[in-house]
Amino acid sequence: MKKLTISLTGFFFLLVSCKKDLDLAPISDISNASYWKTENDATGGLYGMYGRFRDQGQNLYYWGELRSQTTGNGVAGNNQYELEMYYNTLNSGSALPTWQGLYAVVHDANLLLKFVPEIPFISEQNKNNVLAQAHTMRAYCYFVMVKTWGDVVLIDEPMLGFDPIKVQRPRTPKAAVLAFIKKDLEEALALYPNNNYSTGRYIFSKPAANVLKGDVYLWTGKREGGGNADVTTALTALTEITKTDVTLLTNYAGIFDFANKGNKEVIFAIRHAEFESGELQPYQHMWLYPAYIPATIDDATKELLKGGNGNSVLEVEPHIQAQFTTDDARRDASFRVIYSYPNGVKTFYSSIIYKYHGTLIGGLRYWYDDRVMYRYGDVLLMIAEAKNALAQNPATEINMVRQRAYGANFAAHQFVNGTKETNDQAILKEKLLETAFEGKYWWDLLRFGKAFELVPSLKTRADKPYLELFPIVLSTLSIEPSVKQNAGY
Repeated sequence: MKKLTISLTGFFFLLVSCKKDLDLAPISDISNASYWKTENDATGGLYGMYGRFRDQGQNLYYWGELRSQTTGNGVAGNNQYELEMYYNTLNSGSALPTWQGLYAVVHDANLLLKFVPEIPFISEQNKNNVLAQAHTMRAYCYFVMVKTWGDVVLIDEPMLGFDPIKVQRPRTPKAAVLAFIKKDLEEALALYPNNNYSTGRYIFSKPAANVLKGDVYLWTGKREGGGNADVTTALTALTEITKTDVTLLTNYAGIFDFANKGNKEVIFAIRHAEFESGELQPYQHMWLYPAYIPATIDDATKELLKGGNGNSVLEVEPHIQAQFTTDDARRDASFRVIYSYPNGVKTFYSSIIYKYHGTLIGGLRYWYDDRVMYRYGDVLLMIAEAKNALAQNPATEINMVRQRAYGANFAAHQFVNGTKETNDQAILKEKLLETAFEGKYWWDLLRFGKAFELVPSLKTRADKPYLELFPIVLSTLSIEPSVKQNAGY
């Protein structure tokens, strides 16, 4: 009896089970004869896909932000592979996150797309919704991989059993992969039955697929030769979000509040919960472990840091702190500066990420925050970016974001339309302020073409454009001999 196994170029993934409503027995151990027969099987496969995607959360931060140096070495020191990303000293021998975990998620999506069409559902809409989510997830994973490594291995069907011919595949040119992503998104958008969000907003929806479409077409329009045609497509997709049940929250900090998950600014998030998942990584790295909290801190800081349970390896870089004015509500909601008072003298000690600060359970702090992947504030700035690229006025969207950030002081920060170049500078900075530490700034820098200008560790290396991509690590090359290393590494 043939079993369903995940195999990418000789590597068989062990599919881990999730708890509670993300529970799913490992698909690898379930035969074709007994699985993919009922709607419940499809639902189990769908939530298993989300469970494995959640496992990639820390990697998404590393790929999408750590190289931009918004965070750096904490008071407890840092892991070598984090230092190599932070200082942009990557090489093929680095112990970096590999693409295998994303291919596990792609495999799940491929299984759903292969078997679900043949399963009887009570409602055809329900079936289409499952298929739409699988297309969206596959598109998202491939988009992350293209931005991270460029050309990647394109697999559009599940690998059932071990076939050395199918397993050993060379990388597909990124242009073909991006075309595949766009096709997946069109199929997804045609299948979603409506523009509704799910309770909690932690599964893909038609609005989330439209945000991803806007993200993809902004990337190809600005980096891959798509030009105004692709940027126009992005603007159209992003504008669709404004017609859905989404809004800017009045209170910026409330977007990330543990007690306010699934709020109306959220478009898509990765769910975390006690007894259901591990903690939100790497955000617990960015909190002070009790042993590293100095004795000479004030009472307010002691109250702030209570619960401990961090590990003090990442903190906010000073040049990032300096970007925020003191009247910006996003400053305190995003990070906090920690001072000690040796001999009564106020002295900088460290900084912590406050945007995801977890919750206290039994007196201890746990990071069960949902990871917000797409939200309305980010969408508004993507609309502004698209408008500016098309020589349209981006002021409306920028000022909507600033009005919330500065409140009564908004008049002093009101954006006025300028040249295309100065507008781009303003939009990129606004994206930093609005989405700091959400795992996106590195990709924003690449899209705007500013990584070598704004990242301190890259300012003297503009002659090495290959550094925009990650190397393919040796552990991957050793099991995928048809895959060739990125140029420069």
